[in-house]
Amino acid sequence: MSRELEEFREFREKMNSRILESDNREIKRFFALDTRAYEEGALPVKTKELLGLTASMVLRCDDCITYHVVRCKEEGVTRAEFLDTFNVALVVGGSIVIPHLRRAIARLDELDGLGSSTEPDDAQTPPGAAADASG
Repeated sequence: MSRELEEFREFREKMNSRILESDNREIKRFFALDTRAYEEGALPVKTKELLGLTASMVLRCDDCITYHVVRCKEEGVTRAEFLDTFNVALVVGGSIVIPHLRRAIARLDELDGLGSSTEPDDAQTPPGAAADASG
């Protein structure tokens, strides 16, 4: 795991602990509900994580996208399954999702060890691809 993803994980765990230390019953209940929603049920965990990823992209939550991309990888989601999921998110959310699609692909590339650059590089725009995509 890259240093950036490790820092993300550490920060998330640290802040979740801080939030739960507040001992606010409603917040604790929400966190518990969120955890239980992604447990095995009528739908397998893998499917639930893909649904969470789709919703996160449509809602444009980059932290949520990172979390669900990592969880999906842990659940064995293939690149083809990610791309289908990204497509659904794009269709549901529209062009406003494109910047988040870029970040999702960058995270996936990072997890796959493909080394995704965070700096734009116009030279890497594939032939025939819209260089002026939204965002």
